[in-house]
Amino acid sequence: MDRSPFHAGEVAMQRIAGFELRMREIGPRVIRDHMPDQHREFFEQLPTLLLGSVDAQQRPWASMLAGLPGFIDTPDAQTLHVAALPRVDDPLRAQLRVGVPLGLLGVEPQTRRRNRLNGTLVAVGDDGFTLRVDQSFGNCPKYIQARAPRWVGEPASAPAAQREHARLSDAAEALVARADTLFIASSAVGQGVDVSHRGGKPGFVRVDRHTSGTVLTFPDFSGNFFFNTLGNIAAHPMAGLLFVDHDTGGLLQLTGHATILQDGPQVEAFVGAQRLLRIEVGEGWWTPEALPLRWSAPEPAAQLEATGHW
Repeated sequence: MDRSPFHAGEVAMQRIAGFELRMREIGPRVIRDHMPDQHREFFEQLPTLLLGSVDAQQRPWASMLAGLPGFIDTPDAQTLHVAALPRVDDPLRAQLRVGVPLGLLGVEPQTRRRNRLNGTLVAVGDDGFTLRVDQSFGNCPKYIQARAPRWVGEPASAPAAQREHARLSDAAEALVARADTLFIASSAVGQGVDVSHRGGKPGFVRVDRHTSGTVLTFPDFSGNFFFNTLGNIAAHPMAGLLFVDHDTGGLLQLTGHATILQDGPQVEAFVGAQRLLRIEVGEGWWTPEALPLRWSAPEPAAQLEATGHW
């Protein structure tokens, strides 16, 4: 890119971490305004796609779509088409309008490959939607648990989604408490949307119940120093979380207020944590059997051996 790909929130986080000058040089070289051929081929072979969107209340949501490989198509290096639509009760569905920004993440867990793409909707149809690429870049394989997906049927409508509230149901809390993976959506107003991956040992998300609702806390480990997610949250303290039940294909989508804990005894107590993220749940949706996929038992990421527990 011929300009900085980072907004003020991202730059502020880079400055706090001591990487502002380095990212000023690296960012324009590795974040592109188009997809290289290897990224195009990668997206086209995936059976799932992560998406980040922002609702009318400026709350981020993370969603996942599924389709037989090839349901994602890249007619050219600056265009990506998705031949699938979210469910009518998925918060993403109401945001599918021309001109709306979306964040995309492709993850192939069995190989630990992942690529990011941020784009703008240019067309929406009865069977899918098309984006123009604004930013495209690769992510390292750190913290990804290796899992092989397995189809259990054709993409089809799932049972009705169930609303979750500020205080999560027992089943939702149990899913979060045993998770080793989550996806987080974030947005800085006027700066687009991002959706990213976070991984840890099972239980890396701490669940605290309060009379006012459920609070989730999880560590932020050393990454690529772009600080896309944290920079967004610094500018707009909201986040959307997505948890996948890999045994049933169920999806738990949450949104809430986000806080970054930069230091202090809680950060120091969690081995490997650079900082902590705390999410006060606002509301969410649980959709059982949302995806026609199941995954094999995980092979933990090697980097997690050097991280701690709550």
